Amino acid sequence: MTRFIDGVSRDQVALLPESLDDYVAEDNPVRVVDAFIDMLDLGQIGFGVVPEATGRPGYHPGVMLRIYLYGYLNQIQSSRRLERECGRNLELIWLTGRLKPGFKTIADFRKDNGPAIRKVCQQFVALCRDIKLLDSDIVAIDGSKFKAVNSKAKSYTRGKLKQKLGEIDKAIERYLMELDRADEALAKTGSTVPTSQVVRASRTLAHLHKEAERYRSIEERMDATGETQVSLSDPDAKSMTTTPRMPKVIGYNVQTAVEAKHHLIVAHEVTTFGYDRDALSSMAIAAREAMGADEIEAVADKGYYKSEEILACEVAGIAATVAKPVTSGASAKGRFDRADFAYNADKDVYVCPAGEHLSYRYTSELDNKMMRSYATRFCSGCVIKDKCTPSKERRIRRWEHEGVLERMHKRIDDDPSKLALRSMTVEHPYGTIKAWMGNTHFKMRRLRNVATEMALHVLAYNMTRVMNIIGIPALINAMRA
Repeated sequence: MTRFIDGVSRDQVALLPESLDDYVAEDNPVRVVDAFIDMLDLGQIGFGVVPEATGRPGYHPGVMLRIYLYGYLNQIQSSRRLERECGRNLELIWLTGRLKPGFKTIADFRKDNGPAIRKVCQQFVALCRDIKLLDSDIVAIDGSKFKAVNSKAKSYTRGKLKQKLGEIDKAIERYLMELDRADEALAKTGSTVPTSQVVRASRTLAHLHKEAERYRSIEERMDATGETQVSLSDPDAKSMTTTPRMPKVIGYNVQTAVEAKHHLIVAHEVTTFGYDRDALSSMAIAAREAMGADEIEAVADKGYYKSEEILACEVAGIAATVAKPVTSGASAKGRFDRADFAYNADKDVYVCPAGEHLSYRYTSELDNKMMRSYATRFCSGCVIKDKCTPSKERRIRRWEHEGVLERMHKRIDDDPSKLALRSMTVEHPYGTIKAWMGNTHFKMRRLRNVATEMALHVLAYNMTRVMNIIGIPALINAMRA
């Protein structure tokens, strides 16, 4: 054929021997994987680097780790797919030295070395710190729901079990009445119901009784363990609310702390809690330790607004900036909100919109917090009382550590852009990782295995980010330094 580029014949004999290294360019990301594994002390991290004295020799953990890191960098997460790629992918052939482990060996390595794999992820964060990529003093904290290997049909709450048992009881009653009517018809008229109909009804009744027994066994399990919900496919997965448009998902809540400059994930944790309000201080402290910084500022959305967590951050030397949710019932009814009452620290009084001073009355405990109550005796004669309170007087409660929240609100007022910075920082990693994972998200079951899987995704994401920021040759040189 003319005017087309012709390929080499499949029968062409190569006269000069080719090196496997010729197929991998110097700026190929696979060389980053190789250099990174070479710099790790796998034995110290927790991998078994001493082979057994007897039995068939196994694969070195460095080889298996290379396979997984390459797979997650290229969105190949299945052990069966990785096995196939080891036999046909030139990059993996170069990386493993033509080794081809079986899919079960590959899968078992991930399952059996979870803690060590999570430490590998931390090692790369430490590398980023050493090469001065974590020099930002702001981290954005957020949580996102990831789907587990479990369907809604195999996840049960007490309410769902009660509903299912009620439906079964009604169905059983309906079929029993049908059989009773058949018996009555036989007694009165002598006519018989077709045998097939009776058999079908009997089979259905047997199936319904079996289903009722299964649901009651799940209910007994919940009573014994104190669980509020049970997932049959993945016992650790929980039903979690996401957004009004996506009501619930059976899965895990992944917490991340992302530094604001380069959008690198410096800390993460997989949890089974559907809410974020208890994770602020722990994630902020973990981020500070990973970054090796003395002082950082943690920015989070209103889902993290909890006064005790904000206090814990300040005690740890971390400035928390959390958006305040609008929860005031008075404001919704058109009355003055608590924010309309100005606190005078010098006089220890609140000044109401009418100009009256609410002085300290007593201290009480509310939700394990010491609260100071403030009130005034002039409420009954106030001309704007209907806009303030329907009660005899308006009381303002002040937490003993309220100053922590006031300082945080002042930081937000001084620089409101930090809240917008949060979404621009933390949403990018979540979007990227979920796109890599696909619609099914997690491939493994149980919390310990899901945490390992997430660590590999975070490692692949961070490595991709650093390669794009400083380039592949610079990253390899930093690893070999």
